[in-house]
Amino acid sequence: MGTSGDDIDIFAVSEWDARALLELYRAGGWWKEEWDPSHIPVLVKSTFSFVVAVHRQSGRTVGMGRAISDGVSDAYIQDLVVLPEFRNRGVGKALLLRLVEICRARGLSWIALVAEPGTSDFYQESGFVVMEGHVPMRYQGGESR
Repeated sequence: MGTSGDDIDIFAVSEWDARALLELYRAGGWWKEEWDPSHIPVLVKSTFSFVVAVHRQSGRTVGMGRAISDGVSDAYIQDLVVLPEFRNRGVGKALLLRLVEICRARGLSWIALVAEPGTSDFYQESGFVVMEGHVPMRYQGGESR
């Protein structure tokens, strides 16, 4: 467990309330309504490291992030999001640094992410650097032949 400020606790979890996580995925703009929310528990359980931020007074889940990895060579951080009303309070940074801490404790030193436009300063303040000469890519091809 780690703490961000006086009113937020950070927890590494292997299961969590799917409704709370669905709210966060929607807040990040990453949820497609045709997706099945019943898959969220599997996503959490299958992730190398999943962290949540909880508002101490209300018990509300206000942020999350995860690292995906094989646990041996490298890790990728993704799905880092904080509810809008809890942003700019250090919650995102606490989540990010907790994920990095967990990865490093497991011997992973190559940790990467794909930053959304306009967010690189946030990540650079936490030790990430732009990988010059590299281009993030995502598969969008048709059906396999």
